[in-house]
Parts: sequence; C-alpha cells; structure tokens
Amino acid sequence: MLKMNRAILLALVLLLTIPFIAGCASNETNDNTQETVTKENESKNATFPVTFTDDAGREITIEEEPETIVSIQTSNTEIAFALGLGDKIIGVSDYCNYPAETENITKVGGQDINVELVLSLLPDIALVTDYHYKAHPTVLKQFEEVGIQTIVVGSATSFEDVYENIEMIGLATGTKDKALEIIADMKKRHEAIKEKAKAVVDKKRVWVEVSPEPDIFTTGKNTFMHEMLESIQAINVAGDQVGWVKMNEEEIVKLNPDVIITTYGYYIENPKEQVLARDGWQAVPAVKNGEVYDVDSDTVTRPGPRLIEGVETLAKLIYPEIFE
Repeated sequence: MLKMNRAILLALVLLLTIPFIAGCASNETNDNTQETVTKENESKNATFPVTFTDDAGREITIEEEPETIVSIQTSNTEIAFALGLGDKIIGVSDYCNYPAETENITKVGGQDINVELVLSLLPDIALVTDYHYKAHPTVLKQFEEVGIQTIVVGSATSFEDVYENIEMIGLATGTKDKALEIIADMKKRHEAIKEKAKAVVDKKRVWVEVSPEPDIFTTGKNTFMHEMLESIQAINVAGDQVGWVKMNEEEIVKLNPDVIITTYGYYIENPKEQVLARDGWQAVPAVKNGEVYDVDSDTVTRPGPRLIEGVETLAKLIYPEIFE
C-alpha cells in the first residue's frame, strides 16, 4: 500500500513539474530566437548609417540597409543584380534586358520617369542617372519628399568609371565587399588580357560600326570600345575622333581596316553579309578576307560588369591565334 502511495505521489509531482519545465524550455527557446534575430539585425546594419558623395556631388546618408530598390538605367540594374540584390529590385527601366529576371519586373520608364508608378512602389532608394538629375530635378525632389532616397550614378566612359560606379552602388546597398570582389575580378581578367596582348607583333587596324548604313556611326576616344582595342594592342582606325561620331562610306573605305566589328546584330539581320555586300568596299582588307564580326552591343557599350566579357570576345575575334 505504501509503495502504491509513493507511486501516486511521484506521478503527481511529475504532472505538476512538466508544465514548469516546458515553460522554461519555451522561454529559453524564445530568448535564443530573439537573441539570434537581434544579432542578425545588428550584423545586417553593421555598415549603416553610411555617408558618401554621389555623382551629382551631393552628400548622401543612408541610415539603414535598403530593402527595396528601383533602378532607372540598364547598367545600374546589371550592377545591382551582380551584387546579389535581385530580390530587392522592384522597378527597372523600360530598356533593362539583363539578366532575364528583369523581364518580370515593373517597368518605370527611361529618360522620362513614370513618376506616379515609382511613387506607388515607394522604394527605399532609386538609382538614377546624371541625365535624370539635370533634366528632372523636380521629380527627384518629389521622390525625396516622400522618403525615396535618390542616388545619382554618373555616365561612365572608362573601366575606372565603371569600377567607381560599382563601388558606390555597393556602398549604398550594404554590399561593398561584393562590389570590391567584382572589381578585383574584372581587373584581374583585364590585366591577363593585356599581358597576353604583349605577344601581338603586327597590330591590326579595326573599324567599329555601332550603327549601319545609311547613318554609320563609330566610336573614337573616350569610349569603351577604344579602350578595349588599346588594351589588346589593336588600332582603332577612328582613334583620332572623340566619342560616338558619324562618318560616310568614302571616309571609312580610306581607313582600310583589317577587321570590322559591328554591334547592331540584335536589330539588323545578317550584319556581316550586309557589310560584305557594300559597293566599293571589296578592296578593304577586312571585306576581302571576310574579317567582319558582330558582337553583343551590351557587352562593349554598357558600363557594367559584363564589359570584361566584351574585351575577351574582341580579343578572340581579332587575334584568335593568341587568345583562343
């Protein structure tokens, strides 16, 4: 009988103790969870607030890590995706086409911004251009008034400019380490190309065509194409020009290029065949030898991370014996 009473007493003690133990365990779990969340939040905002000067010369201070972003320029969108910010981008320009995910993101305009749409999205930051800053100051002011931080990313005409843009966007979004990693990789690959190019003995003369006849445009100094050609020891036959310039066919034929590079195959069918069939071009070495190549325009003109792919492509096309 005594044994039975002891068994009943023990059962009662356990019954009363279990809820207390469970409660302690629950509280401990909640405390641990809260501590983990707190540490994650502290880590997340470790680099914030951050202050820097954007390309409009304005001092920008971002208090907390942005959660939503609108990018109204193709190059800035590519940079943001390369930085791993794709899931934060809720609006892009009408012309954004890379990466493929941009197809399903809300389009908010181009040079002319769809103001009402951006305001309805209410992103934490908007990556805009120096054109927007100069042409639409009241729009940017309107964004700022409702709490949308605008960051002006300037036009880039050199690899160094691109590196600066990548670093600034990385700084503004809490991804500076990733930005520096991307820049380091681009520089390393570019230096490797320059080193290989030292093997070039006979420099090839290259004509770059960024739009077809009848209005043929090329790229002179202060363009990515010119810098790319220089870095692979090729000669830009329009190198005495500055920026994007229009030239007539008679002038081009006299330049006598060894290689012709076109960049408009995305909207003109068979650009190579069209160049080869031009009247009066048969004596041009590039035409005579069939050395006419079309490259992806975005990789040689868009100031983003893929520029290094453009250099590598040009190197293989112009000097296959060295770079293949």
